[in-house]
This record gives sequence, structure tokens and C-alpha cells, in this order.
Amino acid sequence: MSQENYTTLDRRNKHLNYRERYSIEILLKEKMTVFEISKRLGRHKRTIEREIAKGTVWLLNSDLSYRREYCADRGQMVYDRNGRNKGPGLKIGKDHKLAKYIEQKIVKEKYSPDAVIGQIKAKDIEFETSICTKTLYNYIDQEVFANITNKDLPVKKDKKKGSYRKVKIAHKNLKGTSIEERPAEVEKREEYGHWEMDCVVGNQGGSGAALLVLSERRSREEIIYKMDSKTQESVQKVLDALEKKHGKQFRKKFKTITVDNGSEFLNFKGLERSRSNPEEKRVKIYYAHPYSSWERGTNENSNKLIRRFIPKGTDISKISKKTIKAIEKWMNNYPRRILGYKTPKELAG
Repeated sequence: MSQENYTTLDRRNKHLNYRERYSIEILLKEKMTVFEISKRLGRHKRTIEREIAKGTVWLLNSDLSYRREYCADRGQMVYDRNGRNKGPGLKIGKDHKLAKYIEQKIVKEKYSPDAVIGQIKAKDIEFETSICTKTLYNYIDQEVFANITNKDLPVKKDKKKGSYRKVKIAHKNLKGTSIEERPAEVEKREEYGHWEMDCVVGNQGGSGAALLVLSERRSREEIIYKMDSKTQESVQKVLDALEKKHGKQFRKKFKTITVDNGSEFLNFKGLERSRSNPEEKRVKIYYAHPYSSWERGTNENSNKLIRRFIPKGTDISKISKKTIKAIEKWMNNYPRRILGYKTPKELAG
């Protein structure tokens, strides 16, 4: 039976029926792709993918080997079984406006489920129903949303005990000021103007381009600059540019900067010295202890957000400055749980 003239009206938000399952089986045998089948049946691509996954069985070949193949009868059996075991209806119900809002935030704007729910509550955005973060995660695991899967969520990796990021330690950095001498009020995060600074590197053996990331401890405001190389000269050049940009307000905006012991931060005198008056200091630099990334926790968390857009191994030299500034803007407008789901921009003013 040929399927060339088979068409189906758009059946979004309705369950697949047996006829559609049988069509999927036939079209797969005709070597059609999932995308082609979804277009033919007027269904979302994820709907077809989920159906194939639950209806696929192992079949025995004539040579006693096995093959995996989609079976319409198997798919219908699973559907019927799930229907009999179905509990109460989903809390999100028919609130399509909420579902669309969630999909927009997670897929397009790269929000985490917690950020979506937190901002809805913080800003009193009204929908017909309300759900909590845990419920939203459950819905995503159950593939309730047509356009969201776990692939759209930030990757969570379990850190092994004792693991740390390798840093080229500046053993000659004996005169820099230790974090132990940093004023206690910096730790409290009550005053604006205390920053952490780090580098995000690209692929090993590549161009050597890197990002210089500055994170303000109180507001979590982010400043990101692209550098051609991860060197002392490049870092100092960025701070010079920032001092030129902010002028007399530089010392108010940047009171202290805490860095790790990477070799690119070795020249503390050059980083602290004002470009306009070399006899004066523009900022105070403090050095965290080696292999103590938690002492710059704001930086570490910021770098994870950046990696959503620039995965490890990416050649940063190929990332445009416009793209980097777009990432910076996104981060400064991203609601944080630790800020009561306000954004860094709202706190920094």
C-alpha cells in the first residue's frame, strides 16, 4: 500500500491513533526521516521521536541475529497500558499561555526551570495555573512539553571529590596581596564595587584567544572582554580600557579585584597602577589561595553560564565581540535565585 498520497489534518495536542502508528511503521520502512514523517502526519518532530522510542522492539532475523524496528502494535499497546494507569490530570492542564511562556524562556532565552518559575513569582506574572520548580522538572522529564527536552537544560555534572581546575601557578608572585588581607566587608557582599576576575579559555592548541571575565560580588554584574591571548599584557590592556571608559568613576566602580594565581595575573603592579597617573593606584588586587576556586565562587558560577553559549573546546577567536556582548547582556538580565530572582542589572542600577 503506497503512502505517497496519504495526508492527515493537523492533530496537534491530540494523541496519536492506531492509523497514525501504522503509517509511521510503513514510512520508516520506506526510509523516511523523522522530520519527513512529522511533516507528512502534521505532528511535531518530538511526538514522532517519542512514539518510535516506545514502540521499537527487537526482532529476530533469519540468520538468528537481531534488529531493532518500530512496531505499530507495540506502540498502541504501550499507549493503552499507560492510559489505564493514568493518574490525575496534569496541573498545568490547558494553560497553553503558561506552557508557551515556559518554552520561550527555556528554549529561546536559555533560562533554567528554576529561573523561569522564580521570576514568575518574583514579578507576580499571572497565569491560570501555577507550578513549582520541582513540578516543572518532572514535566520535562515526562516530556510533557512538545518543544522542551532535557537537552535544553543546563548540563549538570557531579564534581568528584578533590577535583579542581588546573591553573598555571605563578610561583614568583610573592609580593602580591593575599586574600587573607582583604577587608572583611568584601566577604559580606554588602557594598558594590568588589569584583572577582578570571579567564575563560578556548580550545587547547588553538589561537590562544580567551575571555577576561569580571564578576561583581554583590550584584553579580558581569563584564566580559575578548583577548587575543591569555597574557599579562592582555589583562592589563583590558583594565586600561575600563579605566579610560569610566574615567573618574573607575575607583568607585572597581574598589577591589580578587584573582587566582594564574600567570596572566602575575603583574599586580601593572594591574593596580593607573594609566592616567602611574604614581597612583586605580584598584587593589587580592590573590586567592592556589587551588581554592571557592574563594572566587561568583566567578566560577559566572563561567558556567558563559559555557552555555561557548562550550569547552570552542575557538574563542572565532566568536565575535558582538556575540560576547550579547552574552554579557543576557547574564546581566538573567534572574538569580540568590538575588531573590532579581537581575544583576536591577541591583547594579
